[in-house]
Amino acid sequence: MSEFLIMFLSDVIALGVGIFVGKIIFQRSSEKKEQEAQQRANEIIKNAEITAENIKKDRILEAKEKYLKLKSEFEEEANKKRNILQTNEQKLKQREQQIAQTIEQNKRRENELEALKTNLNQQVDLATKRREEADKLLQQQVTQLEKIANLTAEQAREQLIDALKAEADSKAGSYVKHVMEEARLSATKEAKKIVIETIQRTAAEHAIENCVSVFNIENDDIKGKIIGREGRNIRALEAATGVEIIVDDTPEAIVISGFDPVRREIARLSLHRLVQDGRIHPARIEEVVGKTRKNIEDEIVEIGERTVIDLGIHGLHPELVKMIGRMRFRSSYGQNLLQHSREVAKLCATMASELGLNAKLAKRAGLLHDIGKVWPEESEMPHAILGMELAKKYKEHPEVCNAIGAHHDEIEMTSIISPIIQVCDAISGSRPGARREMMESYIQRLRDLENMAMAFDGVEKCYAIQAGRELRVIVDAENVTDEKASMLSFDISQKIEKEMQYPGQIKITVIREMRSVAYAR
Repeated sequence: MSEFLIMFLSDVIALGVGIFVGKIIFQRSSEKKEQEAQQRANEIIKNAEITAENIKKDRILEAKEKYLKLKSEFEEEANKKRNILQTNEQKLKQREQQIAQTIEQNKRRENELEALKTNLNQQVDLATKRREEADKLLQQQVTQLEKIANLTAEQAREQLIDALKAEADSKAGSYVKHVMEEARLSATKEAKKIVIETIQRTAAEHAIENCVSVFNIENDDIKGKIIGREGRNIRALEAATGVEIIVDDTPEAIVISGFDPVRREIARLSLHRLVQDGRIHPARIEEVVGKTRKNIEDEIVEIGERTVIDLGIHGLHPELVKMIGRMRFRSSYGQNLLQHSREVAKLCATMASELGLNAKLAKRAGLLHDIGKVWPEESEMPHAILGMELAKKYKEHPEVCNAIGAHHDEIEMTSIISPIIQVCDAISGSRPGARREMMESYIQRLRDLENMAMAFDGVEKCYAIQAGRELRVIVDAENVTDEKASMLSFDISQKIEKEMQYPGQIKITVIREMRSVAYAR
């Protein structure tokens, strides 16, 4: 019994110890799981915070990008509107200047009319005063006749007849003067009406000749061929044509700059042929430019023939037709000479028709009035006199010759169409935007610059490029050595400094090229 009790107690104690130990183990296991759960929860929270922070940064970055995009679009739209506004402001200023010029011209004309009116009033007052004196003198004579009693009837009758004749002459003179004044006023109104109707019925282009031409190309890969290795092709083209070739970032376009329209046309046609052919190198460039320079004469004749056909003028001498074609490549104060001559011809025909004169003869004289400006040889005569001599040489009508020579009052007008040519020439040249005197002086300065360099010994060609900021002088390699070429550039620069006035500085480049050619047969 006691052993059984002892065993039972030992089992109970062992069970209690097991329960206690199990409880301790369970508590420790629960604490460990709780710590792991807490650690896992902390990691989840930390990962969630990191993810939230990344999402927040992404949203902020997207918002910034959207803000910058909207800001760029707004600035681009604002710049476009600003450019449009500036363009409109410039147009408005130009319009205001034209209106101011028109107002000034009207004021001048009003002053001239006022002066003419004052002069006429003075003449009328003088005539009135003289008539009053004549009336007074006549009255005195009549009184004296009445007092004379010892005159015969025949003598009294003769004196009375003389007095009546003088009175009739005075009244007739007054009537004639009145009629002439009315005729003068009517003629002035009619002349203004004819001029206004002539201008309104003649459509004319208002473009001004500039100093650049644009050569369009199919793609920008051709620019590399035109430039050539180390720029040798473009240098050869500039040296052969005397113009400046500008190849920049402008898409599908090459700019040809030069003050001489013939040189620009030769360069444009040469570029066209070179691009079509595909063979672009210095020797080929010189060959094509030479052929183009010869073919340009054929084009000049074609332009002249097309012009006279369009205007309906027949029977012109071939040399005159050629001169008319040459007008296409000549400008006067920035106004294209051919366009100006065509416009004057149309104005003359319209005005002559309104006045009942020979419209065909007036149109012929209007077209030929400036042919003296395109005579290829140097002449000391004014262009109007030279044009008249050329017209006489090629058997033009005497009235046409007089109209050409007298349109600048250098000879007396003997034909009724001569003042019409003068008036229409003034109408074409004086309208707003037709001419630009700065262009003419600019071109003359470039020509003087080239002529000054051509005066030196050994100079073969000379071209003023870059708006007169550079002068390229090509010398004869056989007569000019390298040392002399250096001295030549210095001498030209010194002469330009002494004899010319120019803005900024001018770069003088002397080019001496030696070529040796042989043929293997």
